[in-house]
Amino acid sequence: MFFEKYQSELIISAFLLVLLFVVRIIANTLIKKLGRKSGINDARIQLICRYTTVTIFGLWILFEAIIFGAEFKDLALVFSSVFAVIGIALFAIWSILSNITSGIIMFFSFPYKVGDKIQIHDKDFPIEAIIEDIGAFQLHLRQDNGDLVTYPNNLILQKAVTLVQKDAIDEGSDAV
Repeated sequence: MFFEKYQSELIISAFLLVLLFVVRIIANTLIKKLGRKSGINDARIQLICRYTTVTIFGLWILFEAIIFGAEFKDLALVFSSVFAVIGIALFAIWSILSNITSGIIMFFSFPYKVGDKIQIHDKDFPIEAIIEDIGAFQLHLRQDNGDLVTYPNNLILQKAVTLVQKDAIDEGSDAV
């Protein structure tokens, strides 16, 4: 019977599942506290929590394979094949990956928040606008004339940015 044959592996798997669930809860709690302390939008906090959950799930699959006796050479073959396919796919969509990575970096170190008015110093297309949203792929910027500009996350990290007015949305609504 399956349960008798793999009893110790199932017990270890149950312990691992509980352990990784606790790690996920702790990591998500810390991310939420850090995000709220920094004044980061809840949607961005949820996005980083999802990335954490996917990473923990990947680790769980790897550990389960080791627990049930997969050989290192077999795992190396599977992972190298999977990473080769993913690498080719990501090379084709490297821009999307760089924007997601930039979004993660911006979560932890971007000094501007939703509502701030910023100026992006771009030689070809300078922008002065209020940050409406910071998404996984781009910032949504509202210019004074009402135009909505979407600016890729990877470019915002490469350009000089100046804070023109802190929390311009709140200050503008108080004046009305």
